[in-house]
Amino acid sequence: MKKGALYLLPSLIGPVGYDRCLPDYNKQIVDTLSNFIVEEERSAYKILRSIGFTRDFSEVSFFVLNEHTKLEETYTYLDKADKGIDLGLLSEAGLPCIADPGASIVKLAHEKNIRVIPLVGPNSIISALISSGLNGQNFAFNGYLPVKSPIREQTIKKIEHLSKEYAQTQIFIEAPYRNIQMFESLLKTCDPETFLCVASNIFCEDQFIETKTIRLWKTCRPPEIHKKPSVFLLLKPF
Repeated sequence: MKKGALYLLPSLIGPVGYDRCLPDYNKQIVDTLSNFIVEEERSAYKILRSIGFTRDFSEVSFFVLNEHTKLEETYTYLDKADKGIDLGLLSEAGLPCIADPGASIVKLAHEKNIRVIPLVGPNSIISALISSGLNGQNFAFNGYLPVKSPIREQTIKKIEHLSKEYAQTQIFIEAPYRNIQMFESLLKTCDPETFLCVASNIFCEDQFIETKTIRLWKTCRPPEIHKKPSVFLLLKPF
């Protein structure tokens, strides 16, 4: 029997229209699926509607995968794919598996020889990188940095050093309600000539993307990024 596939389903970032971020092909695929792996079932309803799912949810099975899910609970999530049924792995925002718990399911799919099929969609991290003017040939994504001082500042200094040593753009994110604290830590910790890009609310009408040296950032009014999904990128020149 031919196995089903695991489709990686992007979702919209922010309150933007479907046509701005996702191709029609995604709608065609999403509407054929009856089994979804999601972070939260309730939020999945709204997300699926926003990306083109039109059928009744009474026909759908959901498998929850988030930070509270034990690894052993996920071992059966792909059983239907073994029986020839396709499934979708749904992101809460942007692409699955980047700053997202879906990687463990994709790894399991490869172990079970189940086809993994990514669909095209928005990604704030890559969009921030290409909009920053910083090095797009060599970069690293660090996810979330430590929350508490002085560990956060120590981590910032470490990745700043790496950016200079390898000419490597360092990318990281923060919980939106802690964006201001992150921005202040960067200004306090980084070398004045280090470049910092702040990219906020990407794809939205009020998106903000600016790159300046730390020296220049200190002379400007702080960006209005409180509670707005943001990406930070830094690069220390030689």
